Amino acid sequence: MISSKSDSASMKLYGAVMRLKGWSKPISSDIGDYYMHDCGRVYLLLIEEIHVKADHIDTLFEEKTSLMVEEVLILSRHVSKSNTPAMTLHAIGIPGILPYGEDGKAGGKNGILVPPGKYFASLFRRMNELARGKNLDRDFDLTLESTHHGPVLTSPTLYIEIGSTENEWSRDDVADCWAEIISDVLGMFDIGTSNFDPKSDVMIGFGGGHYAPRHKAIIINSDINLGHVIANYSLIFDNNNEGQIPSGPWSECVRNAVESTRISFPNNNIFAHLDRKSFKGWERNAIINKLDELGIEVRRGKQILQSE
Repeated sequence: MISSKSDSASMKLYGAVMRLKGWSKPISSDIGDYYMHDCGRVYLLLIEEIHVKADHIDTLFEEKTSLMVEEVLILSRHVSKSNTPAMTLHAIGIPGILPYGEDGKAGGKNGILVPPGKYFASLFRRMNELARGKNLDRDFDLTLESTHHGPVLTSPTLYIEIGSTENEWSRDDVADCWAEIISDVLGMFDIGTSNFDPKSDVMIGFGGGHYAPRHKAIIINSDINLGHVIANYSLIFDNNNEGQIPSGPWSECVRNAVESTRISFPNNNIFAHLDRKSFKGWERNAIINKLDELGIEVRRGKQILQSE
């Protein structure tokens, strides 16, 4: 896990995680102090810089500590134009935005996707269960988001967030809830408590808005795993000439989402779910054909839930 001193919500989450039993004393390194948990699988790194700009912090941590990084959870604030209180999480990267390789507005680089964290769906389901049990759903939207922003990392990564204003960022009860969710799913105290199934099929979501309601409904009502969620605004079609493949960066975006998810789940069956109503017919057909070319089955929502 990573917390940033430049983010008040990140520090609130850091305090909550540190209240969990079993942490070592701080260990100094060139990139920040870190702590090792008694479970032997979890580390917490505290950095000065804002996390969205901390490119390659995973490989730097490995170089400076000789410890292996398998997965990264970044503890963060969430900001929205509506200022809606939210507990949310998402994979990272900047899919489909041109010109490729340029710095993103909130870290990362255009066109580069970071492999999604393998605990995405498990954390989301446990968050809904535990937050509702604590009645936090009365005050907070319990949601997930489509893939967006930096930093650029190599390891599978997820952002864990509290939103959307200082009133929410400062709440101990929400931070403590997230700490409990993380410890449960990572099995920090009892690996048998984790609801993560490493063999489950993996869904990539395409289409819909930033908060992906149709994809979210599938995840909350199933036991499958989740890779990237790609919103409509990242699937850019330039034009459609009859009889030709539509032009635009949408095709590269689909391929990147599939390849990045395969890095996180190399041995799993990966399939796609489309928010069909969010696409024009020719856009939907183009995406389905591209996925078929990549060897990815497309499943409808009812089909996914009936197979569970």
